[in-house]
Amino acid sequence: MKYLHTMVRVNDLDAALAFYCEKLGLVEVERYDNEGGRFTLVFLAAPGDLESARSGKSPTVELTYNWDTEQYEGGRNFGHLAYRVENIYDTCQRLMDGGVTINRPPRDGYMAFVRSPDGISIELLQEGEPLAAQEPWASMENTGSW
Repeated sequence: MKYLHTMVRVNDLDAALAFYCEKLGLVEVERYDNEGGRFTLVFLAAPGDLESARSGKSPTVELTYNWDTEQYEGGRNFGHLAYRVENIYDTCQRLMDGGVTINRPPRDGYMAFVRSPDGISIELLQEGEPLAAQEPWASMENTGSW
């Protein structure tokens, strides 16, 4: 398993970047605008982690800016922790066998979400290419929020 990023939702991308980059000193590593989904993702790294973050070897902070306004309350602006796993199906089965609810099953063979006992959302991403669709995951419905 490899720690990838922590996601934080922001209401004002320019203000967030001014804080994280200009004041705190983080550096933008990558930016992704999704017209269809109406959001922008900006990945940031500490200067000392910049080269390894660009190659995917160091974790980043992911700022998520949803183009349609929404007020985040009660910690909702904190998104999730993300980990890359060797086999998403095996990982989800191990978690389920341990009593963990799979909130967003890996129907696509690539991504799943679970929650910690304190309600922190954890994103699991398949290392490399997505695995072929497999039951029971392919037909499993979402449970709760993620």
